[in-house]
Amino acid sequence: MNRTDEQAFTEFALASRTRLRRTAYLLGGDWDRARDHVQEALVRVYVRWPKLQKQGGELAYARRAVASVVIDESRRRSSRELPADPDLDRPSTEDVAAAVTDRAALMAALAGLPPRQRACVVLRYFEELDVRETAATLGCSEGTVKSQTSRALTSLRSAFESSSRDELVFDVMGRQ
Repeated sequence: MNRTDEQAFTEFALASRTRLRRTAYLLGGDWDRARDHVQEALVRVYVRWPKLQKQGGELAYARRAVASVVIDESRRRSSRELPADPDLDRPSTEDVAAAVTDRAALMAALAGLPPRQRACVVLRYFEELDVRETAATLGCSEGTVKSQTSRALTSLRSAFESSSRDELVFDVMGRQ
């Protein structure tokens, strides 16, 4: 890769890493691992950078790489790391206890979804991708995105209807 390509990649990585990290966090539920997932995804982007730059779609490829890294990691069984309890003391910019509880309940409910369903929900509703873009990002059919999203929303709806937000947070913390 020449110097111009490296500079363009560096600018892309700096401009997109915050958004990619947020996506990785929503997919995996852990800020520290999200940083690692984004780093691995950006390595994948770097390898393909000259071709990506010619074809366009760098961000779409990076988003797909993040989703793939998170899903791949969730499939691996490893004893090298133990999950830590969520940091519930992280300060909120809103400074409203209800907003913090709602966010923790949502993350707890998302954590209860299978990785593919979680990816569909995050990409569709947090990244605001349409069905076609989500299917392209995940490398599956549009029908799969629709069915996985439907199942995920049914599960989330059921979780919120059958439990209070505090119960959702406590249930996930108790499983770790």
